[in-house]
Amino acid sequence: MRADTISRHRFCRAPICMIYLIRHGQTALNAARVVQRPDTPLDAIGAQQAKRLGARMAEVGLTKILSSDYPRARRTAAALDVTGTIPTELTPLLRERDLGTLDGHPYAGVEHQLFGPDHDPPGGEAWPVFLARVARAWAHVGSVAHGGTERVAVVTHGLVIRALTELHLTYGDDATQPVRFRNTSVTIIDPTPPWTVRLSACARHLEQGPTTK
Repeated sequence: MRADTISRHRFCRAPICMIYLIRHGQTALNAARVVQRPDTPLDAIGAQQAKRLGARMAEVGLTKILSSDYPRARRTAAALDVTGTIPTELTPLLRERDLGTLDGHPYAGVEHQLFGPDHDPPGGEAWPVFLARVARAWAHVGSVAHGGTERVAVVTHGLVIRALTELHLTYGDDATQPVRFRNTSVTIIDPTPPWTVRLSACARHLEQGPTTK
């Protein structure tokens, strides 16, 4: 069963204390398949995606939010806390990989440089350095989750989520690793090791209307 077709009922039946790993909403550069700069904001579709995500996540009763400090992640995180009462931490540990001089370039022709572990982008973050940062980020998430006593949203970026799923998370029988993580998709994870994924890359809140890119 595809994650995007999993019912609302199943989402609500997830164990109370979990980690909710979320990709930020869409940006104009996302849609154009251009390597994003740190200051890239959500576009109009991304803002609507974040709003729908917020309505969905209101069911959960989040107790904490961790987010990348990049604007596109910050605005997505803000949509999870419309009352302004959920403790929120912005951290550079959850930033997207720094791709240096590739910022602003179309994906076409440079995808092997974006995703190849042997490529160190000029002026950017070497792959081992990036993975070490992601490991520190996940260790921090684990400490914030307090061994399963919190409901924590983690708002971050595509390459960070990909590194987490490949190196730090465990996929159980009821979830499979997706080909891609759509903007504002939600991955639900047990809050203690081995960090088992219970629902993967679910974006069912985007199934209505035009915000489905």
